[in-house]
Amino acid sequence: MTSLQLLLCRGLAPALAVVLSACAGKAPVPDWQMNAHGAAERATEAYLSGNTRVADQEWTRARAEVARTGRPELLARVELMRCAAQVASLQLQPCTAFEPLRADAAPPEQAYADYLAGRATPAQAALLPEAQRAAAASPQSIAGIADPLARLVAAGAAVRAGRATPEVMVLATDTASAQGWRRPLMAWLLLRAERAGAAGDTALEALLRRRVAVVESGGAPASAMP
Repeated sequence: MTSLQLLLCRGLAPALAVVLSACAGKAPVPDWQMNAHGAAERATEAYLSGNTRVADQEWTRARAEVARTGRPELLARVELMRCAAQVASLQLQPCTAFEPLRADAAPPEQAYADYLAGRATPAQAALLPEAQRAAAASPQSIAGIADPLARLVAAGAAVRAGRATPEVMVLATDTASAQGWRRPLMAWLLLRAERAGAAGDTALEALLRRRVAVVESGGAPASAMP
């Protein structure tokens, strides 16, 4: 099972698993559903790897497949997946594509959108998947989230809410590094370098910026690195 399937089945947004993957049922899956799930999976992996062009193409495919149902609430779930990947990568702009669909989204999805935006109320937090519900209550619980993408989403949401600790930032960096996810790794390294510089920790800042240079080099020989 891929990381995205685990994410769908274990906690990003359980309702997504019902319509975009075959996590539980054994009945034949409609073509649109399989196509949408595959496109969303490829889009997420491409986005995290830093391939924006492929990610945009696959999100377009995913939306087109879901649009075949004529159900805006399903399209809203696709947009939540996209926004979650952005939050994991510290792209913290508003989830504008979800908002026109909010009225048709179920309360758990509305709660998840507000969680990603860092403004979920306690009542909304109760509607979140278990892992994210625990993270909303205590950033320390993020370390216990098994799935790496769900862990990064929780860490990004904690930054959005102003509740991320240095330990959470280190955890997020290590998670992105272990997965080889270029986009979130760069974002977390740069955030930590900026904060280290602001705190006067020049040694840590220099170390983090050397790691950024390695990622940016794409494997070029050290003599060719910036």
